[in-house]
Amino acid sequence: MQIKIISVPVVGGEAFNEELNAFLRGRKILEVEQQLVERPGGACWTFCIRYVDKKASPASAGKQRKDYKKGLSKEAFDRFARYRAIRKEVAEKDGVPAFAVFTDKELAGLAELKELTPASMKTVKGIGDKKVEKYAARFIKAIKDEKSK
Repeated sequence: MQIKIISVPVVGGEAFNEELNAFLRGRKILEVEQQLVERPGGACWTFCIRYVDKKASPASAGKQRKDYKKGLSKEAFDRFARYRAIRKEVAEKDGVPAFAVFTDKELAGLAELKELTPASMKTVKGIGDKKVEKYAARFIKAIKDEKSK
């Protein structure tokens, strides 16, 4: 476990907010304590963050990534690759990690579907109403836009 302390000025701290958000996205956060601190130059929020680097996480140390190119047909793998690119764009726009949109396993399940519809997406293990509500329309639109080019 490591500790990082970040102070964000109450007024004019927008750049610090982005630094804080980028830091949080790249780590497994264990605990955050916050306190408003009054200083002669103005007030600021001070955050004490206890975290573990995602790459150094003991839980992920023994895991190997699955090679979906071997497990999927060529056509399904091509769809999987397109879906990964769409997932990356969606995640960047929403400011969330890519796996929060869909995991690779979920994308592989989507790639094996004959047709991508909200109803068919729900048949993939791990994809429920909330993910479909949040992401189905964006994925389907992106795929239709690619086909129309």
